[in-house]
Amino acid sequence: MKPRLRTEYGDFQTPAPLAEEVCGLLTRIGVSPAAVLEPTCGRGSFLLASERAFPECKIVLGHDVNPAHVAAARAAVDRSRVETADFFEKDWEQTLHSLDDPLLFVGNPPWVTNSALGAFGGKNLPSKSNFRRLAGVDAITGKSNFDISEWMLTRLLDLASGRMATLAMLCKTVVARKVMLHAWKAKLPIQRSAIYRIDAPAYFGAAVDACLLVCILKPRAHSAECDVFDCLAAAEPTSTFALRGDRLVADLASLARYGHLFGPSPVKWRSGIKHDCSQVMELRREAEPDTYVNRLGEVVRLEPDCLYPMLKSSELAKGASPSRYMLVTQRSIGDNTLVLRDQAPLTWRYLESHASAFDARSSSIYRNRPRFSVFGIGDYSFAPWKVAISGFYKRIEFRVVPLMEGKPVVLDDTCYFLPCGSAEEAESLAVILNSDQAKGFLEAFVFWDAKRPITASLLATLDLDALAAEAGGGWSSGRPSLPLASGAPVA
Repeated sequence: MKPRLRTEYGDFQTPAPLAEEVCGLLTRIGVSPAAVLEPTCGRGSFLLASERAFPECKIVLGHDVNPAHVAAARAAVDRSRVETADFFEKDWEQTLHSLDDPLLFVGNPPWVTNSALGAFGGKNLPSKSNFRRLAGVDAITGKSNFDISEWMLTRLLDLASGRMATLAMLCKTVVARKVMLHAWKAKLPIQRSAIYRIDAPAYFGAAVDACLLVCILKPRAHSAECDVFDCLAAAEPTSTFALRGDRLVADLASLARYGHLFGPSPVKWRSGIKHDCSQVMELRREAEPDTYVNRLGEVVRLEPDCLYPMLKSSELAKGASPSRYMLVTQRSIGDNTLVLRDQAPLTWRYLESHASAFDARSSSIYRNRPRFSVFGIGDYSFAPWKVAISGFYKRIEFRVVPLMEGKPVVLDDTCYFLPCGSAEEAESLAVILNSDQAKGFLEAFVFWDAKRPITASLLATLDLDALAAEAGGGWSSGRPSLPLASGAPVA
């Protein structure tokens, strides 16, 4: 396909050896379909592999939105029926009604998100909807974004509910988990499910964690666990994830050992400051007093009152010292930034000179807010000590963040932290958070292939009082913190 069309349709054709290996796995685990349906068949690799793996199958049916792919698939297969069809317009209920059980859905749906397609101007999309029914901040800060394949696979599972059916689809691993979460919360009759990891860079040249998701449905079944295998050839799973209550558990074995630490956190975890304007808001200090260089390379003079040493997620994870300063325009959400015009005129003129960059910020969190607003800001942002962790990096390591040059260090919005009033409080917290017990608990819930493995909502499930009682360290949530350090913004 042309690059534009390949991007729009998330078109990564499945190599024939991979399709054959997938179908070989399905036969090994006892899948023997009466009908095979591939709703996005591309050039026919899975159709041909299905014909060979399931010779007793009555019908092998393929669909694709691209007429050129349909023509290529028809030329490649022996007995499959291939039709041109748009997944989002096809009447799948009518199609499935004509097919006998056991039914097999197989294939490789598009690896692209709805927001990426929307930004690109693509039209190969489901109708716009908040299909996960998110509300509030979750719906406006990016969590309503979803992979097209997630929408497709949940649709197929919903349609197959009540039938003898198997879904076997290549997809991103994070998509597979979201699909299983949907199935379990919807109480679909799942008999067994498994994830088999694949080497996406080798097969598709895609730097993403990917897998084969196998989900077997049977009327009145009710499994809520999914085995994870390291590869298609693996005979035994390396772990099992599951739904427990309303939460996904990454490793049932770790949960069994450390689940007693689950509970509401007695203190509130915070995220760093979000500004979505790093070229303007993040600066390096020069040797000349009150002189800084922004990420555009501009040399500017600014009052120091609104500038704070900052740690980015990467620096926090590596144990590095702050290398930049963040321009912080408010003390709390909604503060009037106009006060900077009189109290910090150099800073105000600098902000005004880059007003277009701030106005272009796409997130709705800045709408109807004072100009140059930030998000995730409060008194906690200026705590003199913090215990923090990076949300991005694949290790559980909490770091004490002290004052720097007498000013509190602020964090970017991919970091999570607890504000502390003293060094003693921060160091005591770090001891228990870096304990084997805390790490074991978090590993029960962390999916390391997620875009942001550590989140504030996850950290909030760790009962720090119970942890302190078990791990020691001398910390107690009942101990009052010292007053916050001075040095908050002039606003």
